[in-house]
Amino acid sequence: MSFNSIPKYLGVFILLMVVLLSQNLIAQQKVWNLEECITYALENNIQVQQNEISQEIANENLKGSIYGVLPSLNGFASNVYNFGQTIDPFTNSFATSQVRSNSFSLSSSFTVFDGFQNINSIKRDQALLEASKYDLDRIKNDISLNIVNAYLQILFNQELLKNADNQLRVTSIQIDRIDKQVEAGSLPEGALRDIEAQYSTEELQKINAQNQLGLSQLNLAQLLRLENADDFDIVYPDLSSFQGVADLLSTSALYSTAVELMPEVKSAEYNLYSAEISKRLSRGSYMPTLTLRGSIGTGFSGASREVTGFNNLGFFPNGDITTSGDTVLSFFRSAITQDKQFGDQLQGNFNKSVGFNLNIPLFNGMAARTNVQRAKLQLQSAELNLENTKLVLRQNIESAHNDAVAALKRYRAAEKSVSALKTSFKYTQERFNVGLLNSFEFNTEKNRLNNAESELLQAKFNYIFSTKVLDFYQGKPITFSN
Repeated sequence: MSFNSIPKYLGVFILLMVVLLSQNLIAQQKVWNLEECITYALENNIQVQQNEISQEIANENLKGSIYGVLPSLNGFASNVYNFGQTIDPFTNSFATSQVRSNSFSLSSSFTVFDGFQNINSIKRDQALLEASKYDLDRIKNDISLNIVNAYLQILFNQELLKNADNQLRVTSIQIDRIDKQVEAGSLPEGALRDIEAQYSTEELQKINAQNQLGLSQLNLAQLLRLENADDFDIVYPDLSSFQGVADLLSTSALYSTAVELMPEVKSAEYNLYSAEISKRLSRGSYMPTLTLRGSIGTGFSGASREVTGFNNLGFFPNGDITTSGDTVLSFFRSAITQDKQFGDQLQGNFNKSVGFNLNIPLFNGMAARTNVQRAKLQLQSAELNLENTKLVLRQNIESAHNDAVAALKRYRAAEKSVSALKTSFKYTQERFNVGLLNSFEFNTEKNRLNNAESELLQAKFNYIFSTKVLDFYQGKPITFSN
């Protein structure tokens, strides 16, 4: 069967599957740099999404406070059937039969004065909206630092794996050399068994390093909320340059900058301002409320009738008698009525009203006083929260600065130790090769070098992370590109 004989829709389906599979393969082969990791995490993190919703809620609350200043306008309509004796609202007379009535009205009210509660509500909700924005920024900052830490942990584990590979390669070379010496009879077979045991130990160390690398990659992939972390990999940046201790700002200078930039401080400041406004808002309940009200309305009643004419009934005795004894006659006639027209009633029953309502709070079960006292306590709590936020910020900066200085000192010391141990191990290797040292002494010196290199790596990455934290407190972007 030729390709031309394949139905068109099947060919389109096959082409679509090829495109999707190729895109999936490209996505799996993607190598992530730090900036991409941070951007992706911020776009897909659930906490960020929740805080964005909270910010939208705060924005809607502000809109509600602003709209609350506007006058209200309400319409009313009714259609009622009355059965039995009742007073008709439009004729003001008794009705005993079924009566249908309709009412239509529009009413409006506007708060002229309420102790500035509406204005203070707007100010409070504006402050809460700003606080929610900074809360979102704080969450993003925390996520960014977590991403940097996880990213550096992968780099650290990659270096440990490289060291384990190097150690295994050196040991493998020694095994080949010792094996030849054993065959030549210059070394006992026990020397070969010792070095093979060392190789097995280092093989286990490599497996552990691979496992740690896999766990750190999984950790970062989970922070990014990736569905498939099997082929996850990151870019290895250029970390050859180091910043000296002399270039680090003092903790006081760092704090002065950070306290003006950090969103947690800004959020606490706006929450404090919101608490101050809430206190004013609660005091407003002591004040009288003046409201302007107005309404227009009309209605219809089935009991309302109008006279359309008269029937002449003639002369009939009216019960009176003249002085001469004659019966007095009067002319009688009956009214002809009909239901008053709907439109005529709506026009005739039209009414308007306007007035002011003044509500003066005298006693309300101590509710106003309780609200004021609660607002005072919330204000004190907000003040302490701002003070504690600044204290925690200062402590974090001091710790990060101290960690950076200590890590760099540790790195310099480890660097010297590694340099000295490399020289020592070179001579140890040469002496071991000629049989002047046994395998135990050789492995001891090799392990010392391996531990020193691991210590150097750990100090290096601790220092890098600490400096990135210090950059963060200065408002610098978190990146490895500069």
